Amino acid sequence: MRKPIIAGNWKMYKTIGEAVELVKALLVGLESGRDREVLVCPPFTALYAVRPLLVGTAISLGAQDLHHEAQGAYTGAIAPGMLTDVGCSYVIIGHSERRQYFGETDASVNKKIGAALGVGLKPIVCVGEVKAERDAGQAEAVVGGQLAGGLAGLSPEQMLKLVIAYEPVWAIGTGDTATPADAQMMHAFIRSRLHAQFGAEVAEAVRIQYGGSVKPDNVDELMAQPDIDGALVGGAALKADSFLRIVHFH
Repeated sequence: MRKPIIAGNWKMYKTIGEAVELVKALLVGLESGRDREVLVCPPFTALYAVRPLLVGTAISLGAQDLHHEAQGAYTGAIAPGMLTDVGCSYVIIGHSERRQYFGETDASVNKKIGAALGVGLKPIVCVGEVKAERDAGQAEAVVGGQLAGGLAGLSPEQMLKLVIAYEPVWAIGTGDTATPADAQMMHAFIRSRLHAQFGAEVAEAVRIQYGGSVKPDNVDELMAQPDIDGALVGGAALKADSFLRIVHFH
């Protein structure tokens, strides 16, 4: 059985004070003994401040991006070792906003995955198509290409450390969620690609999250799908009550 994983991607929101306040509220409202993994991915500036609050709790810490080099003259970039140093165990790689606004490619995603694994970080690797691609019937071809390029050269053992996040770009922040059936079809397709590249055991073990306007009122139906193993939550992760409702999906 794959353990569900719910991650809050805070994007470019929350000052240090606001981040601390949100984490405290999440810890108060989190029901213990749940069979699921929870993590928050604050902006870089808040990681160090929230880390001590999360030590020994049921919430893990993740970052939103990293650079593929261990160190160097890369102004404004964050090295993999800096993230482990500040207590991160996960890192989001290749989010559609990184691809759209910052020129991320499947090749850069592939390099970043290797860098993350090299320091013991678990990558959450994002794939997904834009509306024009879906409308043209190319959604599977696009996602398949992103998987092939992003995961190139990985061993089955390395693949087991990854989480895949399927985020239809047309559903991010638009309020336009893929139907549970649409999402399930793409998750099943992704799992079939993992099966072809890494074998049945890996395909059955790797968790695939859905991301794209996940909300308290649609999470139960999404999580009921056989191949949806979690959620990468954006806007609804910025308020304690809505994120907790998603974490406590039925």
